[in-house]
Amino acid sequence: MKDTTVLLVDDHAIFRMGLASLLGTANGIKVVGDAGDGASAVEKALSLRPDVVIMDLIMPGVMDGAEATKTLIEKWPEAKVVILTTYETADGIGHALDAGARGAIVKKAELDDVLNAIRTVAEGEIFVSDEIKQVLKSSATCTPLSPRQTEIIELVSLGLTNEDIAYKLGISATSVRDYLKTTFAKIGAANRAEAVAIAFRKHLLKI
Repeated sequence: MKDTTVLLVDDHAIFRMGLASLLGTANGIKVVGDAGDGASAVEKALSLRPDVVIMDLIMPGVMDGAEATKTLIEKWPEAKVVILTTYETADGIGHALDAGARGAIVKKAELDDVLNAIRTVAEGEIFVSDEIKQVLKSSATCTPLSPRQTEIIELVSLGLTNEDIAYKLGISATSVRDYLKTTFAKIGAANRAEAVAIAFRKHLLKI
């Protein structure tokens, strides 16, 4: 079986080295490179084409983790990014997920959680750690949903299925599912009912 390749991005070299060493002990995971800032991360990701990019959220310079994620996905839409954060700000995490990140974990996570995030995202799913879900749920404010996210959650709140929503909006059911996954991750919801409840509580919906 092919190893899952990983690019590590963090502005602290010692942290990168430590995480690379830990990941090196795991079966099926191969660290293929590292970068210390957003611009280098985009350049190396485009060159190495790793299965997963572990991206620090807060980095110095003009390109933080969210901006680097956005730039990378604009250039390489298939890129799979897992944001690494100390989770001080729900807005920052929300911006990263909006930019296209497929996962978010905390820097103090156990190795098993990091490996779970890598493997889950590599398989095309979304992974948001429980700690980050709690931050997103409990934050007084939340990064606003995009117009399409709002539209879909509003239709979910009316009881429509993914297929109903796809037909109504003229998009595929797969696209609806993907929008829902990113919306759930962004607001810290585990399922459709919880997503609607959180969206209403945070006044994210128009209806």
